[in-house]
Amino acid sequence: MRKGILSLTAAAAAMTLGLTACGGESGDTTSAEQGGATSQPSATGKIGVILPDSKSSARWETADRKYLEEAFKAAGIPADIQNAQGDKTAFQTIADQMITNGATVLMIVNLDSGTGKAVLDKAKSQGVATIDYDRLTLGGSASYYVSFDNTKVGQLQGEGLVKCLAEKKVEKPVVAELNGSPTDNNATLFKNGYDSVLQPKYDSGEYIKGPDQSVPDWDNTQAGTIFEQMLTQEPKIAGVLAANDGLGNAAITVLKKNNLNGKVPVTGQDATVQGLQNILAGDQCMTVYKAIKKEADAAAQLAIALAKGEKPAASGTVKDPEGNRDVPAVLLEPQAIFFDNVKDVVNDGFVSKEELCTGDFADKCTEAGIS
Repeated sequence: MRKGILSLTAAAAAMTLGLTACGGESGDTTSAEQGGATSQPSATGKIGVILPDSKSSARWETADRKYLEEAFKAAGIPADIQNAQGDKTAFQTIADQMITNGATVLMIVNLDSGTGKAVLDKAKSQGVATIDYDRLTLGGSASYYVSFDNTKVGQLQGEGLVKCLAEKKVEKPVVAELNGSPTDNNATLFKNGYDSVLQPKYDSGEYIKGPDQSVPDWDNTQAGTIFEQMLTQEPKIAGVLAANDGLGNAAITVLKKNNLNGKVPVTGQDATVQGLQNILAGDQCMTVYKAIKKEADAAAQLAIALAKGEKPAASGTVKDPEGNRDVPAVLLEPQAIFFDNVKDVVNDGFVSKEELCTGDFADKCTEAGIS
């Protein structure tokens, strides 16, 4: 995996947008699935958004799409939101169609930096403003980048696993690392973050470094196969640093087959319903909550301003090590979630009590203070 790490040049807490007023009359937002007509917008610009898939994480369709649509509709800006479903060729085709259909702003979540760069460069050559959403396109040309502090996400995962292993009181635990896709720069940043916590433990002999492998395309099915091979190779695995909730659940499924669930701490990320339920059940030790509404709203504000012909300012930057440039950026703070603060995710409105506290989880929700 590439080890290029984004260096922050402004404190994440201070990274807010300096935007001029973005008010406008209410209008409808269109998406590929809806295909509906829009009311007359209050600006001449049009926004295109390409999401990556719906397999690697439920968030793209259940959260990001919803929040972006709401923001664009409230501003009266026409928008087309489509999902490439993991297909790089489709990703480029969608981008071409959006530009042909008059998009003046293009926001993408790249599938890899190569495909992302080609799309961004073409858009730029045709005068289309561009935003990297959630994932930075290395060597790309995006005008802005909106995400979370992804190195911090990894640090929280590493610290969370350390906390959970301490509670298990395992001496010299063998730790397996189930990393995200090698083509996703965020996966590199997550790993840089959690390795900054775990490597000193390995070096001191306090922990034993176990199998360490990346999962192509964040594919959960492949993750299960990979982890099963890890456990066969090293049956004494005592902790699993899984880079997101989907990979974590894949590991938990294998652990269940071996009657090890709940005995081996597993991390995650994204605060999905499945991940939170695994925490409530005691099968997952923690996840990382990223307030996606805040991320989507920040990106939408940028896109709306650009569609209105404005030049918004972001008070932070990140370094693109391949493009050797500083990219104007908005980075948000992630939060570690354990059993005792799962309620924070519900209270924030990201997950509802109704969808989380079903069946056998109802009593666990009460125990966790979710009312």
